Amino acid sequence: MKIDQLRIFLAVAEHLHFTKAADSLYLTQPAVSAAVQSLEEQYGVKLFHRIGRQVKLTDAGELLQVEAQKILELVELTAQNLRELNNLQRGELKIGSSLTVGNYWLPSKISQFKQQYPGININCTLANAEEIFSGIVNGSFDLGLVTGEVSPSLGQSLVTEVIAQDLVVIVVGQAHAWFQRDLITLADLTTTPWIMRESGSGSRHMFEQTLQGWGIDPSQLAISLILTTSEMIKAVVEGGIGTAALPRSTVRLELRFGALKALQVVDQLEQPQRIYEMTQPVILVRHKRRFRTRISREFEAILMESDQPKGETGG
Repeated sequence: MKIDQLRIFLAVAEHLHFTKAADSLYLTQPAVSAAVQSLEEQYGVKLFHRIGRQVKLTDAGELLQVEAQKILELVELTAQNLRELNNLQRGELKIGSSLTVGNYWLPSKISQFKQQYPGININCTLANAEEIFSGIVNGSFDLGLVTGEVSPSLGQSLVTEVIAQDLVVIVVGQAHAWFQRDLITLADLTTTPWIMRESGSGSRHMFEQTLQGWGIDPSQLAISLILTTSEMIKAVVEGGIGTAALPRSTVRLELRFGALKALQVVDQLEQPQRIYEMTQPVILVRHKRRFRTRISREFEAILMESDQPKGETGG
């Protein structure tokens, strides 16, 4: 049973006349008769009584008329939904995000997207990198946002792209001796107690790699406390205990209101010639072979827009 056959049948049922139905559909009368005859032969029923030039629905015809109307209404609704989906009027996007990205960097992007496309549902799950990678492979997530490295075993299935760089800053609280300073040197880094993430975390790995690039052995740092979340580290440092390296996005409010101070690392205090900076990449992950919807593409475009506030300073 084809949709065109049902449309032809309904036209004949409405007009109770083959020629008038043909005219309304811009078809020939033989084509309309052939479509109805094909339905009757396919199911072994008579849909119309043909008495002379009069046409009347049989019981089977009355049944098909009711059901065909339902079918065509559903087809039209489905077509409308597909058009709305293509026009970003409805749909869903499933995102897997690491904790830091999801708590601090991503919310403003989601808000911007929802303002432009209020009919699209965003379903965001906070998870670790391995859970996100696996979720993209099995279809649980359309997109993933992480700050770590992709497992080599999944590299053939996934596409990764660095879409932003989150500046990582060295921060101290008001009770720290460095709070009144703006600059510290590389040598200073080994003279303060550090509050660090657990061994194996992506942010700690990135910090230690950066230190090595600066010529500092991470084992020379005096680590006084190891915590499992950036929130815990931020709270401890804000209380005046130790120093930490945190993404600027996680401490933006504390810096603005003076609860924390961000310090620049330079080669020397007097007439510094070099400023040392570290960044944490935000990595977009998606499946290599899975179809990219327009919703996904539009959201990716927003993710890649720069959101660095103008005039923001480290103090």
